[in-house]
Amino acid sequence: MQSDSRIYVAGHRGMVGSAIVRTLKAQGVPDKNIVTRTHAELDLTDQRAVGEFFAQERPDQVYLAAAKVGGIHANNIYPADFIYDNMMMQANVIQAAHRNDVQKLLFLGSSCIYPRMAQQPMRETALLTGTLEPTNEPYAIAKIAGIKLCESYNRQYGRDYRSVMPTNLYGPGDNYHSENSHVIPALLRRFHKAKAGNAPEVVIWGTGSPKREFLFVDDMAAASVFVMNLDDEVYWNEVQPQLSHINVGYGEDVTIAELAQTIVGVVGYAGDVVFDASKPDGPPRKWMDSGRLNALGWKPVVALEEGLRRAYQDMLRAAGYA
Repeated sequence: MQSDSRIYVAGHRGMVGSAIVRTLKAQGVPDKNIVTRTHAELDLTDQRAVGEFFAQERPDQVYLAAAKVGGIHANNIYPADFIYDNMMMQANVIQAAHRNDVQKLLFLGSSCIYPRMAQQPMRETALLTGTLEPTNEPYAIAKIAGIKLCESYNRQYGRDYRSVMPTNLYGPGDNYHSENSHVIPALLRRFHKAKAGNAPEVVIWGTGSPKREFLFVDDMAAASVFVMNLDDEVYWNEVQPQLSHINVGYGEDVTIAELAQTIVGVVGYAGDVVFDASKPDGPPRKWMDSGRLNALGWKPVVALEEGLRRAYQDMLRAAGYA
C-alpha cells in the first residue's frame, strides 16, 4: 500500500468496517486517505449513485465490508431482503470499482458459504460441494455470488480482487438487538438483563451441543488489511485465481453451552442456564480451516474470554450503562 493511497471502506459504521478503519489508522493511514460514506449519503443498492461516487472519489483500494446481516431469526423472517440487498450492494461496488480502474478490492464474505454438512474444519475447497444451511441460505447465496464476481473480474479483466471468509465475528460495534442479533451479542444482552432483573434462569435456543468458532472483530480487521496488502506474487501463489477466497478463523471452536458458561462468568450472572431443545440448533459444527492464511504469516491475538469482556464493555457503553 502506497502512503498516498485513497482507501474506500464500504460499511465503515458496521462492526467489521469500523474495525478496519481503526486498524488502518493504527497502521498510520491518515484520515484524509480513508474514504467513507454513510447509508444516508450513499445507498449502495443504487447503481447510478455508486457509479457517480467512484467516478468522483477515485479510490485506489476498496474494502467491501458493507452488508445486511443478522442472526437465524432475522434470516428466517427477511430472506428476500438479505439476498436482494447484499447482491445489489456487491454487484454495484465491484462493477463500479472495475469501471473506475480500481485494481485492488477486498470482499468480505461469511463462513455460511460452506455446505451445512461440510467436513470439519471447513476448507476453501468445500465451496459449492453440498447443500447450504436452510436458515441462512439467501444470505449465503449472496455471499457466494460476491466471491464469484471477484473471481470473474480477475479472470476476465486481470483485476486483483480478493475475498476473505471470516468465521463468526463479535466485538465492538456489534448489533445487540433482542431479535436480530448473532449469538454472542444476543447472549451478552440476555444474561445482562437477567442479572439486572435477578432472573432465576435464562433459556437458550437449541441443545447447546453445536460447536462454533468465534473471532474478535479487530483480529478480523487486521487479517483483512494483511490480506489486502500481501504482495501479489505471495498471495496468488498460495491462493489460486479460480479459488480466490481465503478463510479467516480463530483456530479453535467451543460448544454453545461452553460459550454460554463463559459469558455467564464475564457478565457475573448467578442463575441457571436452560437449553430449549425444541428450538433449532443450526449446523452441528462450524469450524474454519485457516491454514492457508496462517501459512502466509497471520494469526489472531485476542483470546475468547478477553474478547468477550471487551464486547461486554462495548455493549454496556452502547446501552448507556458505562
